[in-house]
Amino acid sequence: MVTGFEIRAITAEDETAVLNLMREFYSSPAVFTNGSEEIFRADIKACLDCSPYIEGYVFTADTGVKGYAMLAKSFSTEFGKPCIWVEDLYISPEYRSMGMGSAFFELIEAKYPDCIFRLEVEEENEGAVRLYRKNGFTVLPYMEMKK
Repeated sequence: MVTGFEIRAITAEDETAVLNLMREFYSSPAVFTNGSEEIFRADIKACLDCSPYIEGYVFTADTGVKGYAMLAKSFSTEFGKPCIWVEDLYISPEYRSMGMGSAFFELIEAKYPDCIFRLEVEEENEGAVRLYRKNGFTVLPYMEMKK
């Protein structure tokens, strides 16, 4: 367990650190697409501009930002309630399995008590799958599509 870490909203001062973490995350096997600088900057800008659709968080410990998360908000007609999509959740490798991910889920579940939470994960990302299962997520039996 990491002691003394904080999870808080992204600020403008965090932009460079979050961009670096996004580059790591989106170039890893944990993500199907590679993203782009334009998309990364647009995501951070939307978080900083208080968009009603996205929220950004950073996980800080020791000397700086060690992870980040972004949530997207929608409504699920399938479940009949607001839906919070965990779009990005990335923690630097040396800070994984220390409680930050579980603390993040506790934080958002307390903040959004009457919401359904959804996320996507690559099956091969065993560490993330363990974290999500530990925090109550289950696999949905269908394919997602996009255009």
